[in-house]
Amino acid sequence: MIKAKPQKGFSMITAIFLLVVLGMLGTMMVTFFTAQQQSSALDVTGSRAYQASRAGVEWAAYNVANTPAGTLWPGCAAGTTFVPGTASALAGTLSEFTVVVGCVSSALLVDGPASLYVYTITSTATLGGAPGNADYVQRVMTVTMGR
Repeated sequence: MIKAKPQKGFSMITAIFLLVVLGMLGTMMVTFFTAQQQSSALDVTGSRAYQASRAGVEWAAYNVANTPAGTLWPGCAAGTTFVPGTASALAGTLSEFTVVVGCVSSALLVDGPASLYVYTITSTATLGGAPGNADYVQRVMTVTMGR
């Protein structure tokens, strides 16, 4: 009678297979978690870009409102750029955004004794270098108002 040898090494193959599968699963979970965190951070940055763009519009609206009626706001022709790290930068959490405020005024409209200019104000807030970068964010707001 021939006696069969006990098989050895079968549990080793199973253990290696389980380690590989669990390692791949862990790597996929870390990758998914990282992508989710980056997406969340870009959402927050996009909201801040919106607020920076809105700050530019509000700044221009304030200046238009304080211009005497029937007078063209002198800042409309020049346009303004708020640059990070300079005296003209926005404050607080919006300080890292570059905000460009442009303005176009239409001809003077006369309605009886009243006259007014119509302004189209465009504010563009950007962060993250150039379009195509993974962290690039831009928001543009356009407002039309008369004074």
